[in-house]
Amino acid sequence: MSTPTTRTPQTDTDELAPPDSPLTTKAGWLRYVEHETHPPKLLTATERTTLSARERARGDESRREYHADLPLVNTPTIRKVISTARLLIQLNRHQISARRGVIFSGASGTGKTTALTQLSRAHELATRMRHPHDRVRLPVVYVTVPPAATPKMLATEFARFFGLTFPSRATHTDIVDAVCATADQVHVDPALVDELHNLNLGSRAGAEASDQLKYFAERLPATFAYAGIDIESQGLFAGTRGRQIAGRFVVIPVAPFSYATTGDKEAWRGLVSTLESTLRLHEHAPGPLSALSGYLFHRTGGMIGNLSRLIRGAAVLAIEDGSRSITEELLELVPIDFAAEQSDQLTAPAKAKGRRRRAA
Repeated sequence: MSTPTTRTPQTDTDELAPPDSPLTTKAGWLRYVEHETHPPKLLTATERTTLSARERARGDESRREYHADLPLVNTPTIRKVISTARLLIQLNRHQISARRGVIFSGASGTGKTTALTQLSRAHELATRMRHPHDRVRLPVVYVTVPPAATPKMLATEFARFFGLTFPSRATHTDIVDAVCATADQVHVDPALVDELHNLNLGSRAGAEASDQLKYFAERLPATFAYAGIDIESQGLFAGTRGRQIAGRFVVIPVAPFSYATTGDKEAWRGLVSTLESTLRLHEHAPGPLSALSGYLFHRTGGMIGNLSRLIRGAAVLAIEDGSRSITEELLELVPIDFAAEQSDQLTAPAKAKGRRRRAA
């Protein structure tokens, strides 16, 4: 068998990741796990008058960077994802086979990848606390399913995460064996597989790629967590292969927030209020965004990703134009994705629609 080469996994910051390292590499994943957003101190009006122009510019830049990277909000979906996955990891710990996994399924922009990565970041940090001196342990592997994936492409994604390299004559079996040996050596648990909708079970290559994932799940003593767009409608649970998957995975739907009942509206308002509390703007007192919760729901389609981008974008604009506060007029200047724009046109109150047409 061809012998791969790899570097010893590190769980501290002595191995810095290049800025463009994706989460699907060990270096990029470790950088994500170790990254923390620290809110800058807000100076009083009197303190700001003592600053030089350069100091004010430096402070504004620091707050722009902070708002572009606001801390993630712990939504009910993320809490359910973490609690379910932690239970499965515990139950799977002494299973020899037939370990159970979890699938996060929903529309684009509903927070599937966020739930997946937040779950595993929490798990990795907890593992580090239990094993503070273990420099070999790498408890999480994160890969994405490439378009038109084949079994060898999938195995290569796992190998790339670990930093394994192979000679050109390496076979698919060589790669799979090396991935399994490395995952066992570094005590992987859980294993994350994103973009599952890229598996086309209607094709031979896609079906074989699905079998490759099943093989990894059998050989690796890990809990597998998948995420993808509307998995139930993609045919993943059809046929013999689909029945096997359905019998081994818990499906957690990841949906947009609703705004139909009083409870729904209160939950959404609470989410907006939590995001608002993270702002560091000189003239923005708590409350205005919560009062705009209905507008924000219709503007974002109830998507947590859209809400975060809208508020972060407005905060950056508030710093740049000197207003230092977020208003509805400023929120209107922040672009949103096409799907949310279409939803907004269909659901926004007539008064708001008229105002937007006049603004256009």
